[in-house]
Amino acid sequence: MEKQLKPETLCVQAGWQPKKGEPRVLPIYQSTTFKYETSDQMAKLFDLEESGYFYTRLQNPTNDAVAAKIAALEGGVAAMLTSSGQAANFFAFFNICEAGDHIVSATGIYGGTYNLLAVTLKKLGIECTFIDQDASEEEIAKAFRPNTKLLFGESISNPGVMILDIEKFARIAHAQGVPLMIDNTFATPINCRPFEYGADIITHSTTKYMDGHATSVGGCIVDSGNFNWDMYADKFPGLCNPDPSYHGLTYTKKFGKLAFITKATSQLMRDLGAIQSPQNAFLLNLGLETLHLRMPQHCKNAQAIAEWLEKHEKVSWVCYPGLISNKHYNLAQKYMPRGTCGVMSFGLKGDRQKTTCFMDNLQLAAIVTHVADARTCVLHPASHTHRQLSEEQLIEAGIAPDLIRLSVGIESVDDIIADLEQALNKI
Repeated sequence: MEKQLKPETLCVQAGWQPKKGEPRVLPIYQSTTFKYETSDQMAKLFDLEESGYFYTRLQNPTNDAVAAKIAALEGGVAAMLTSSGQAANFFAFFNICEAGDHIVSATGIYGGTYNLLAVTLKKLGIECTFIDQDASEEEIAKAFRPNTKLLFGESISNPGVMILDIEKFARIAHAQGVPLMIDNTFATPINCRPFEYGADIITHSTTKYMDGHATSVGGCIVDSGNFNWDMYADKFPGLCNPDPSYHGLTYTKKFGKLAFITKATSQLMRDLGAIQSPQNAFLLNLGLETLHLRMPQHCKNAQAIAEWLEKHEKVSWVCYPGLISNKHYNLAQKYMPRGTCGVMSFGLKGDRQKTTCFMDNLQLAAIVTHVADARTCVLHPASHTHRQLSEEQLIEAGIAPDLIRLSVGIESVDDIIADLEQALNKI
């Protein structure tokens, strides 16, 4: 039933359908553990013979309801909440890859994810080759190796706001016999549903627009259920071969389209434990109920501000996919005709000192690490989120040294522009 409903209805109603006498609003199951009447009942849960709740590190009713809502919004078969967006990406990578494996990724991605792929996963024996997402299919295909296990990119890159050609990436991945994984954080399923264009796995930092109010850090992994793991069983032994930690159970044979999320839950969450708290899942659900209302306002405000900045004499460049001058304008129209997001980047004429002066004089827009919530905020990635990268890596990631990331909120657009103008007048 849920998949036939419109996104606006799913935002409000999906995931939690109370029965007679149950709470109308999703409750917080603030309990670490759950009671059973017999030892055999508990044993069947631990053997994955039956589904149910026994310990919140693995599953919790509040979390599962919210995960089901996000899965419905994306058009997936199942989802799992994590403690952060970083945890979601790590779990999704590690659910497929192990020591000796290889990943191909777009270069223009969030700095934390770049570092995860380039540095941390390398310590675990998983290598990554970064490619220009605008390169030809033939050029990108050259990066693949026999041990490559997935292709990764962001539907809208953070902070460069580049639009990924999802269909192109899906063709490349599937020709190589690997899944396409997309981080859909900035677009959200309100503006883009990557599964409809061939993506196989979607991750989110729910901390951003989904929560929408900067209250709760969280992440989510959604599986389309469409990738045929058994067709490439030799590449994906973790999913297609017996798991010794569960008496030889094979995930694809036992769980079919639910294999990927079941493995991520029963293996990785069991062992690594980066679970989202039920309290945070409850707050996330409140944010999701208005996601379909907030995203159009973010986009409307951002479009007006991007057009205003583009004409300003002190601004040297503006990158926003809604501008006709943007190199990814046509891709944005194809994949996100309802709008992209509220995030843009721009640079000022002059040196880094002028950039700092401008940011320090903003009053309504706050300098924060966060992005994509109801309040307008600003950041200088080269000095903040991406400061661990070298100048060369910054350029590779599509981040100019003068790049200012502006996350436009849902306040009055007149007030936001007035704040930007007074700060620009002081440089």
